[in-house]
Amino acid sequence: MSSFFVKLEIHPNLYLKDPQASKLGRKIIEHSVLLIDQIGLEKFNFKKLATVILSSEASIYRYFENKHNLFVYLLNWYWEWMIARLELNTINITDPKRKLNMALDIIIDTANRNMEVEFVDEEILHKIVVREGSKAYHHKSVDTDNEDGFFLAYKRLCEKIADLIIAVKADFPYPKALASTLIETANNNLYFARHLPRLTDLGTEKSKEKLNEEVKKMMKFFCFGLIGEEEIKTVPENAKPSEGRQARSD
Repeated sequence: MSSFFVKLEIHPNLYLKDPQASKLGRKIIEHSVLLIDQIGLEKFNFKKLATVILSSEASIYRYFENKHNLFVYLLNWYWEWMIARLELNTINITDPKRKLNMALDIIIDTANRNMEVEFVDEEILHKIVVREGSKAYHHKSVDTDNEDGFFLAYKRLCEKIADLIIAVKADFPYPKALASTLIETANNNLYFARHLPRLTDLGTEKSKEKLNEEVKKMMKFFCFGLIGEEEIKTVPENAKPSEGRQARSD
């Protein structure tokens, strides 16, 4: 499988030096994802990361002020990746319901790779988002982070989905609330199915692929049911989600 370098625009307030612009910076991002997945966000720190990448803590601090900013950077990368995929996969679809249907597929299918991005394992990053993503904005300093633009990518993603909802049902009164709810619902129910199964109706013993399909079905039931439109049951074969906007070889 070929490896590609994909550069996404991440808000500059999250970093001191752009990690995508250097080999060491990309190494920091790559191994942060792997280490957070391995030991969890609470146990993750720059000292442990420095040991893994055979560098110094000081070198990491040249890129990020603290681990919180690094963690939110990773989430921004994920949100920007979803936006890129949403734009790519809906660009040639004219029917609003099919566009919305595709967007709901993408919310889940971001976890499924069919190409390797050079320095971000987006499947593992998706696991982190499901397990720990809410920690980025469920904390005391969220208002300060919001003023600094830490969540603009997430807001843009929700706005794009909200626009698709409005395109299907112009008078729907809560498009932004529904858009953010759908994303959170997908992540929460994947988490519940794996760890707190009595909080969801999903089949907890199913394979990852079958569980993802159940989540898609549930989300479409909620979405199209709330906006009062009949769900699209099938998507044309030539409209399957792909992994992102055209990437350049590094």
